[in-house]
Amino acid sequence: MRYALFVCTDESEELSEEDVQEHWKAFMSFQNDLEARGALVLLQRLQPTSKATKVSKRGGDLVIADGPFAETREQIAGFYVIECEDLDEALEIAAQNPAAEFGTVEVRPVWAD
Repeated sequence: MRYALFVCTDESEELSEEDVQEHWKAFMSFQNDLEARGALVLLQRLQPTSKATKVSKRGGDLVIADGPFAETREQIAGFYVIECEDLDEALEIAAQNPAAEFGTVEVRPVWAD
């Protein structure tokens, strides 16, 4: 079964160059582990919410707005799509994601084709 792991972090948090490098190494190690176990389907890092654009229709009128949109502490910074046997395996993988140490990893089943 496929699951999406949404990596949520506080993009307003200032990191030192050393912290950025440390996080990068941890994420690369996590990615390599996913590839080695054959669980990685897709991963993408997202640009900050300041680069986002929201599209909606209200009363038949198109509304386009630049981000950010929600007043939240955490924003989706990226996502993984993984292939697992079940939710327990997906949760085990999510717990190994480096973002679990300083942010949140949301696990959500993906609709089957």
